[in-house]
Amino acid sequence: MLLICPNCKTTLVRRTSKFGPVWICPSCHGRAVTLETVRKSVSRPIVNGLWQNARSGRYTASKRCPACKRRMIEVPAAMTDEIMEYVDVCAGCHFIWFDAQEYEGLPKVPPKTSDTQPLPKEGQEALALLRLDRVRKEQEYKSMADSSPDHWLEVIPAIFGIPIEYNYTPLKHNSIATWLLAALITAVSIIAFTDLESAVGRWGLIPAELDRYFGLTFLTSFFLHAGFFHLIVNLYFLIVFGDNTEDVLGKCRYLLLIVLATLAGDVAHILSSPGDMTPLIGASGGISGILAYYCLRFPGASVGILWWFRWFRIPVKMMFAFWVLSQIFEALRQSAGLSHVAAFAHLAGACVGAIFWAMDQQPTSKTTKSNTDMP
Repeated sequence: MLLICPNCKTTLVRRTSKFGPVWICPSCHGRAVTLETVRKSVSRPIVNGLWQNARSGRYTASKRCPACKRRMIEVPAAMTDEIMEYVDVCAGCHFIWFDAQEYEGLPKVPPKTSDTQPLPKEGQEALALLRLDRVRKEQEYKSMADSSPDHWLEVIPAIFGIPIEYNYTPLKHNSIATWLLAALITAVSIIAFTDLESAVGRWGLIPAELDRYFGLTFLTSFFLHAGFFHLIVNLYFLIVFGDNTEDVLGKCRYLLLIVLATLAGDVAHILSSPGDMTPLIGASGGISGILAYYCLRFPGASVGILWWFRWFRIPVKMMFAFWVLSQIFEALRQSAGLSHVAAFAHLAGACVGAIFWAMDQQPTSKTTKSNTDMP
């Protein structure tokens, strides 16, 4: 079972402390600990106060629980140097989330004179994992249905079958490249709309005429779209999934991903339709690379879809799997001459995104263990 950091959506690494299991974020160094484990290291009145405040209804919901994805309650924990510290408590599965250095500010339990324990550490860890897994599964079934979005404006794209992003992740950097690219695509497409047939015929990528303008149409076709709906859908996916991808990769690697995914999509389309005179246009190949990287990099994120006036929340990894299958089916239809959707370009762009994700992976064994002696 994977737990996801509520701050940076990174997979938490499980460690075993002398008090019980603890899940640590290798990026922001936050940690998720069960209430039972915290009771063994933190003063009991403090722990009881945390739990009572979380159940009181006086405090607001904040971050999502790493396990069950419910909203955790942000409650006051302790006064440190005249500054009130807050922690996040999940009233559903009894998880407490500590940001970096928050645990250190809590009063600790004095050392015991006896080393006797009701259960060995292995038994305590197994019991905690079993309970956590049960609560998580129950919550997953509940959250799959009737999960309304965070903002009512998100109903608009959902009406057209477009998935919406849940639990927007705060960015560490401004997504300048994403917004500038979106503005450039919008400007070029709108200008082209004044004489779309001529613009597409001149600057679209025609498989049978690869050398036009010395191959410049490999890139110019990226900025052209067949209509406003085509443009808006691509811009939506670029902005929603591109800002987080840019935040992780950085501007240069992010733009490199888009360029390589676009070129790979163009080549795949040419190989699938050699000699075709129909121009290829649209940013879908590059955006497919962004989509693939986002879904693989943030597997714990979720999206919402509106179906028959009901909201359903699904993990992005499930959405991505369905999208890949749909593109494979569309590619078969394209090969049979039944579809004009460039599905091969989408799949090739997604492969580039998957390669970028694979290159970013690091062995979890290198994660620092400096905090494994405490929850």
